[in-house]
Amino acid sequence: MAADQLAVSISKDSLGGMRHKGVTAVARRFRGESVHKVDSKGRVSIPALFRRVLEAGDPDWKDGLQPNVVIVYGGDSQNYLECYTQQAIDEVDAKISALPRGSKRRRALERIFNGQSLPTQTDDTGRLVLPAKLRDKVGITNEAYFAASGDTFQIWEPTAFAARDDDIEAFIAMEGEDFDPLTWLDDDPFGSSGE
Repeated sequence: MAADQLAVSISKDSLGGMRHKGVTAVARRFRGESVHKVDSKGRVSIPALFRRVLEAGDPDWKDGLQPNVVIVYGGDSQNYLECYTQQAIDEVDAKISALPRGSKRRRALERIFNGQSLPTQTDDTGRLVLPAKLRDKVGITNEAYFAASGDTFQIWEPTAFAARDDDIEAFIAMEGEDFDPLTWLDDDPFGSSGE
């Protein structure tokens, strides 16, 4: 690797998705959470770092274009909006397509990810327009809570998110006072560890 390539590589790794001297560092996962105002037309600003991930996850995106995003609003039990990059939803679609045609699981997943979803783009100022149908479904009025979830992000009504967050904190607290959540990463995902 040439010295100039190494310098660019180091700059990209240390910037966390920020622009520096003409170099754009690519953010690959959504991280963070924040509350944003929703106007009367349903427009809401997406956190700036989330926009970089949407751009990186859209193979058709380039400077001057707006990134694609797919909002999955799901059935009655889903009380938040799950937002996917183009790449992430393509991965989900490929897995659904691999299921036997006509199977109940495939039909259910197609209903959720194809039927109960909205493909859209951000506007030129980095906002999403949340249609009234989606805002009404999850109870969003004048504020929306954005929560990163790795390769997706969620949009919640702030009070509903707080209740969900309390559930997660209670679940973690059941592990004990000195519990380190990183230990979960060492667990055997197939349950053969004996616990």
